[in-house]
Amino acid sequence: MKKILLSLTLFAVCAMTASAQKFALVDMEYILKNVPAYERAGEQLNQVSRKWQAEVDALQQEAETLYKNYQSEAVFLSNEQKTKREEAVVAKEKEAAELKRKYFGPEGEYYKKRESLMAPIEDEIYNAVKDIADQKGYSLVLDRASESAGIIFASPKVDISSEVLTRLGYN
Repeated sequence: MKKILLSLTLFAVCAMTASAQKFALVDMEYILKNVPAYERAGEQLNQVSRKWQAEVDALQQEAETLYKNYQSEAVFLSNEQKTKREEAVVAKEKEAAELKRKYFGPEGEYYKKRESLMAPIEDEIYNAVKDIADQKGYSLVLDRASESAGIIFASPKVDISSEVLTRLGYN
């Protein structure tokens, strides 16, 4: 009997503790779409990306042209000339791959540019969410737009996205 009473008491305490925690939701996609600086940074990033991709594509095209020329002239070339042409093609392909890695690799220029443009805006949003959570006593703030959140339904009452935008100075 004491075990059952103790178990029920423990269950009740856990239930009251869980219900006392407050939570909120934000929609990061909605917030980011309404922050003009983020849109401008995204466009800047796209422009730089297109420029860099054009450079990589030009080198790849050069390598392809070298290879096609080699194929069409291979029957007329000596073994030494074939080797030199093959090495030139491989070198050009390697140059294109290196440039692509330099621009778009994990530690590449694109990553660095994105960090320099987007991180300050994302930090500002994070700080606004944190301030609101601290003020209102939220234990947890989830991103409703996140694929990993798995939220099927949420009351609009717990969505603080508009409040975050207001805190950031946007309507």
